[in-house]
Amino acid sequence: MTQQPPPAGPADPPDGPAPPDLPDRVARVYGELDLSTVPAFAGGFINFGYWTGLPGPADRELTRADRVRSEEDLYRLVLGTFDRPRGRTALDVGCGRGLGGALALREFDLGTVIGLDAHPDQIARAREANAELLAASADAPGRLEFLLGAAQDIPLPDGCVDCLFSVEAAQHFRDLPGFAREAVRVLRPAGRLALTTFFARTRAAARALPELLPPYADGLDIPHVVDEVAATLAAAGLRDVRVRAIGDGVWEPYDRYMAQQPELRDDEWPRRYLTAYETGLLDYYVLTAAAG
Repeated sequence: MTQQPPPAGPADPPDGPAPPDLPDRVARVYGELDLSTVPAFAGGFINFGYWTGLPGPADRELTRADRVRSEEDLYRLVLGTFDRPRGRTALDVGCGRGLGGALALREFDLGTVIGLDAHPDQIARAREANAELLAASADAPGRLEFLLGAAQDIPLPDGCVDCLFSVEAAQHFRDLPGFAREAVRVLRPAGRLALTTFFARTRAAARALPELLPPYADGLDIPHVVDEVAATLAAAGLRDVRVRAIGDGVWEPYDRYMAQQPELRDDEWPRRYLTAYETGLLDYYVLTAAAG
């Protein structure tokens, strides 16, 4: 199995129309192919992971439990940027199966977490994966909910959330200015935004990435340039936009995990992400900003 489904080809069309506002490739990867079931994404999360907090010697063999921990730790890193989140309302943009939202409630004591995803299959999976927590919320309506909607057209009223976070989803956003405007709209005046994913380092790197990594060539991912993403957030009205590179805690240990798994080590192209990092084409980043 690969880190991501095989690149699309001329004989690989989606079955049926794509969900609204989703390119065919994105619709199929998160629909029929269900990326969360790929072995490299242990535990149902869909991210490369943040590996610096794992216990034991740095050079020990990495396990499936470590892989799950790395994916959870990426959410912890992002959620940890919010000051005093207890009791606040948070929006998770690109929530997938909703496992990060459940972690946010469990470990950060948020009052309400709203998971938003543009794919109806992902919303259905999130509701199924979190059925017990949703049922338990019957006595506390609204603690956890999942909504179908696009990042550039969030189906929520103005000024309704304190914290907006997004974990490894923004590489799919076709309309980053639209997302930034919507973030400003739904955040309360003292609200905060935090997102993390991989971005190209420069425009030249963005042009080169499709030659190295199939997800950029087949339309799954967009090679956004990190400085342009930050500028887009600022142009929409967010302030104190900060960019932190965290690739030293992502790419090498992720590749080492892949190399140590018999069913994953021979998947050549997914392991090109380390090459892209080492040659200066992309990195993994956390971006934070404030509303108002």
